[in-house]
Amino acid sequence: MESLFSHPTPDSTPANAGGEDLEPLVFTTVVPTTIQHAFMGFTDHPHLWWPMAEHSVYGAGSHVEFEENLILETAEDGRTSVWGTIDDWQPPMSFHTSWYPASTPLWSTELLVAFRAVDGGTEVRLVHDGWEGAEDPKATRESYAEGWPGVLASYSRFMGGAVA
Repeated sequence: MESLFSHPTPDSTPANAGGEDLEPLVFTTVVPTTIQHAFMGFTDHPHLWWPMAEHSVYGAGSHVEFEENLILETAEDGRTSVWGTIDDWQPPMSFHTSWYPASTPLWSTELLVAFRAVDGGTEVRLVHDGWEGAEDPKATRESYAEGWPGVLASYSRFMGGAVA
């Protein structure tokens, strides 16, 4: 009988292993405005541009907001779901959050959104990483690889940017 505290055999891996070798997702968009305005559009008004019907816990009719150190979705009936906990807030340059929509902080990934001046406005750079924190790292990364472009396109349209 193996000890309760024995180590796994070298060839066995936990179900959630493999996230540490997955590359970060990096997406950028340029919006025709100042850094301050771009940051405010992203963080003060996500309820006006986030595609809730496609990317939310409660669906269309709910709304998302940055509230204190949380990113929070509220359903029409008042239920709430925390999408992330902000642990670095540097307006108007960037913010970093542990990201876990429809999950718990136990299964969080890492999200950094940074804003910088470029010709024609502000570049918004979203870096999603920390896949080893997800319950299913590979599937989680694949889902966000498909979802983030549409979310950023919605933000860009809201801010007056061109969408490819």
